[in-house]
Amino acid sequence: MSQHTFAGTSWTQDPSSKSSMFAVFKVVRQLHEMLWYLAEARQRTFNPDLASTSDHLSERIATAAQGDASTVLAADVETLHGEVRTLLMEVSEELRASYGAEDRPTPDAGRQPGADAKPGGADLMGANLANQSLCGSDLRGAYLIGANLRKSDLTAVDLLGADLRGAQLHGAHLSGALYLTQPQINAAEGDRNTLLPPRLTRPAHW
Repeated sequence: MSQHTFAGTSWTQDPSSKSSMFAVFKVVRQLHEMLWYLAEARQRTFNPDLASTSDHLSERIATAAQGDASTVLAADVETLHGEVRTLLMEVSEELRASYGAEDRPTPDAGRQPGADAKPGGADLMGANLANQSLCGSDLRGAYLIGANLRKSDLTAVDLLGADLRGAQLHGAHLSGALYLTQPQINAAEGDRNTLLPPRLTRPAHW
């Protein structure tokens, strides 16, 4: 960012640029996160209209991210987040429907959501979900801290924003999971038998 957006300027050499550079970095990071999710949505959808929408959104976001500091800071991140969120949900519903998502309830750990649970996210902390076919389930924003998902099939499972800290993914099938990111995987536990999407790297601690 310092090389492209600020033409090689370093805030350590030019302290006056620090506040502006940090503000731009915060926005650029969010824009690139949206691009990451849009790239997957574009790859996974079978709907040409959704694919076209993804392309247009990606183009708008990339243009903002590649602009100068004033262009980046002028980006309406909140509006872009809303548009991206809507698209991601539509692609998720499309993909999960092919696995009977409309008839598949969210896995239940047999407990009420905790007071600090994410809005709309299932509280599945420590849940035993091992050896299950969870294909097409909606685990968006779910608390899966310490959950046992050993040898379970998570194909087409929406994991956007799910908390996988300490989740046991040994032997789990995640290669077709939806919206799974490297930080989520890094926070979980797994082994050489865990199947990951090709864009993700197996953590060294596995």
